Amino acid sequence: MKAAFRRSDDGVFISLRVSPGAKRSGVEGLYGEGSIKLKVAAPPVDGKANKEVEAFLAKLLGVRKSDVEVVRGAAGRDKVVLVRGAETSEVETALAGYS
Repeated sequence: MKAAFRRSDDGVFISLRVSPGAKRSGVEGLYGEGSIKLKVAAPPVDGKANKEVEAFLAKLLGVRKSDVEVVRGAAGRDKVVLVRGAETSEVETALAGYS
């Protein structure tokens, strides 16, 4: 699971595989060697799925929505999200129950 997280000066990058249009948002577990699979209830239209990814992770990690941003892969299923001000251990602990 550690491969899904990468520390930066600003916080932690999380590699995700996102499935939009689900009945409800949730973490599905690991996807391959280096990503977390996440399903979101929002459709992949007009950035709604990206906003749902940011809001869901902010709530799950206990940070402000403005501290979570999709920084790569906005138009695809494979995304990288930056959680500003977070520590890798905090993110791993929050997502540990889903792996």
